[in-house]
Amino acid sequence: MNLRLLLLGILFAASWASASAAAKFGLRSVEPLVLFQIRFLSAGIIMLAFSFLFQRDRLPKGKEWWELTIFGLLNVTLYLSFFVLGIKEVAAGIGSLSTATNPLFISIISAFWMGRQVKRAEWLAVLLGLLGVGLATYPLLQKSFATPLGLFYMFLSMLSYSVGTIYYSKIDWKLSRTAINGWQVFLGGILMLPLTFILHKEPNHFDLNFTLSVLWLIFPVSILAVQLWLYLLEVDPVKASFFLFLCPIFGFIYSYLLLDEPITYHTFLGTALVIVGLYVGQREKSNQKNGK
Repeated sequence: MNLRLLLLGILFAASWASASAAAKFGLRSVEPLVLFQIRFLSAGIIMLAFSFLFQRDRLPKGKEWWELTIFGLLNVTLYLSFFVLGIKEVAAGIGSLSTATNPLFISIISAFWMGRQVKRAEWLAVLLGLLGVGLATYPLLQKSFATPLGLFYMFLSMLSYSVGTIYYSKIDWKLSRTAINGWQVFLGGILMLPLTFILHKEPNHFDLNFTLSVLWLIFPVSILAVQLWLYLLEVDPVKASFFLFLCPIFGFIYSYLLLDEPITYHTFLGTALVIVGLYVGQREKSNQKNGK
């Protein structure tokens, strides 16, 4: 792995893992769906403006609108709706740890999708990932840093994201990465609007804390991290996936330093199990790619 790829991978992991902590700050001022509604509509408009003005991309046509809408529904509307509802009730570190297990679920769901038999190594990887999240969460449940409902929301979030990733890989896209990302984020944000209004209960305060949180979620996370991830996948999908191992580590560092959330030996053991599960899963994916 060359130095440039290594540095870009570390930057991706550091940026992507910061989403949970940034969301926690934003939730001090506004409701969960309001925070991400504004984030995604803003990020979508910025990326589409860049796509049209600088890349001279065309508008989607025909069935591309339908494909982008389904992708936005899975990858933004459902994924982030469940995520923000969950992150309100679980520690930011657990949010990052849960997100890191997405590749494990993707491998299982894709196997069923393609009619392929799931290998024992893939089941083992998922089991290790779930055990790791459970172990890291156990003391937080006792100290009210996590709730069963919050964990259930996080599970639904991971499931939606995994299905969305598989759906994306099955489409023969003719648009640029920026255009696809911009449209799916924008359309996903539009589809989230009814839910945002239905679940509105508390007053929102659009203060400096909210502004800084949204700006961070838009630029380092929605734009920088996603573009880096798509680039890493194009260079080498197997190597790119290994950078996901760093996400829970960065996530717990942020939650400890910025949010004063506890780190215990359960945290270290649980994170280690998740990383081992990711390693087992990625090794199996590498073996399948090489025809072993």
